[in-house]
Amino acid sequence: MKLLDTVALVEDMPALKLRRGQVGTIVEEYEPDMFEVEFSDFKGRTYALETLPASQLMVLQYELLDKRKLA
Repeated sequence: MKLLDTVALVEDMPALKLRRGQVGTIVEEYEPDMFEVEFSDFKGRTYALETLPASQLMVLQYELLDKRKLA
């Protein structure tokens, strides 16, 4: 994961009022596996800005992946 990657939550986070599948953008990397993620609505208004570990995120892919990378 890296700066400006589009990510989705892989689990519900009730304490933060976020649910699995919500999409955000990595806006800062604090440690190799700790990221600040901005969650925004369709109008670009931020509704959550949270520091999350990589284990709670998955990078969304928008292009065909090379089959060799899947092995």
